Amino acid sequence: MLTKNWLKKEQVLGYYKFNFRILIIKWIINAIALFVVVKTIKGLEIVNTGMDGFITLVITAAVIGIINTFLKPVLLLITLPLSIFTFGIFTVILNGFLFALAGFIVPGFKVTSFFGAIIGSLLFSLISFLCNVFLVSNKNYTKVKYRIIE
Repeated sequence: MLTKNWLKKEQVLGYYKFNFRILIIKWIINAIALFVVVKTIKGLEIVNTGMDGFITLVITAAVIGIINTFLKPVLLLITLPLSIFTFGIFTVILNGFLFALAGFIVPGFKVTSFFGAIIGSLLFSLISFLCNVFLVSNKNYTKVKYRIIE
């Protein structure tokens, strides 16, 4: 039951920023970066051709994004002692492993060389970072209020 006392305890803490247009633009940028990586690095290839190859490319970009969003932070936390011991070099190997995992998950995206996966993940990160910095404007987010109720 809503009472005046309950309404007084309600506090607005901040804003959550989200824009669907920015998400789609970043997805397209990642697909373009993946296309460049597949065409330049040996050991990575898109097996399908034509429209099937394009769909495979877009799905692979989405899978890499999902892996980097949800699985990578957990694995970085678990392997933190090893990463500290190797002065961060193990993080590069972990990125290559996650890139190869995307090749295992998505049919039509082949990773035949682990060294190619490591170099491909580094090049993919560099290209997508540079494109996101120069092409995506973060000023036009939609502000959504969220509340915590005591």
